[in-house]
Amino acid sequence: MIGRYSYINCPRRPEASGGAANATIERREVGVLKSFDYFRPSTVKEATEILADLGRRAKVMAGGTDLLVNMRAGELRPDYLVDLQGIGALGQLKHDTDGLKIGAAVTLRAMETDEAVRKQFGVLAHAAAVVGSVQIRNLGTIGGNICNASPSADMAPPLLVLNARARIAGAGGRRSLPLADFFVGPGRTALEEDEILIGLDVPAMPPRSGASYLRVSTRRAMDLAVVGVAALVVLEEGDSVCREARIALGSVAPTPIRAREAEKLLKGKTLGRGAIAEAAAAAVKAARPISDVRGTAEYRREMVEVLTRRALAAALKQAAEKEAR
Repeated sequence: MIGRYSYINCPRRPEASGGAANATIERREVGVLKSFDYFRPSTVKEATEILADLGRRAKVMAGGTDLLVNMRAGELRPDYLVDLQGIGALGQLKHDTDGLKIGAAVTLRAMETDEAVRKQFGVLAHAAAVVGSVQIRNLGTIGGNICNASPSADMAPPLLVLNARARIAGAGGRRSLPLADFFVGPGRTALEEDEILIGLDVPAMPPRSGASYLRVSTRRAMDLAVVGVAALVVLEEGDSVCREARIALGSVAPTPIRAREAEKLLKGKTLGRGAIAEAAAAAVKAARPISDVRGTAEYRREMVEVLTRRALAAALKQAAEKEAR
């Protein structure tokens, strides 16, 4: 099982035992990057064994669109890189009546263009389409977008309102975690040193439901969200009363968050302008924004209110149109 990693030259082996010590590795110099040892496991088990051996000295790579930039900037200087692209199962995207199973190495471009995703989970396809450029989306993965744990991650708010769960594997076994509990802080997740995100499970959307993701950024494309808001609305059978509403906010707190008090205000109500405005005002109270080069805290609060109103209205329209069809 061990030792199936490609390499060109191996001047030294890491001081470790088990999977990492037995694996063949490549020693490389990449531009201005600090030299590192490169691992390309072919199974999840091999990947977690390597991480268990190497601990904090290793970083996991999928698309590398964030990781390599941070390494070139000197913000990260790992001794070892563990590339997950050799694990075929992590690149699978499956959909059935129960919902959507997304491998951690599925690219954002695949999420954007997959016909079943576009039809059944349009909010995810839309969110993927606003990340970076086409070139970035062809490399960047949904797992990387989530594990980077940026407060402004575009995929996080839609996945939160869809009640997605993270599938995690480590040397000690596998576990599942609500995505809301996956984010711990800026750049920090609930993953242990020997664990990797292997996928996301998204349950099927309920009947008479709609979901929307809106964001504002300083540029129209290839920029981080200053504020991002996702909303999901589920209507009662046969009328316009809200059975359930979910609202998630990005880039306005240390992690992507749910605005749960705002959600409670909508349950059991007809979603007219007044009810939506009340929920939008409550969403502002959930936000804890900072001021930075992209926008002030005051501006972000104002945008939370505006985008929450618009996202709820768009989700409501989708839910009503489903009933009409």
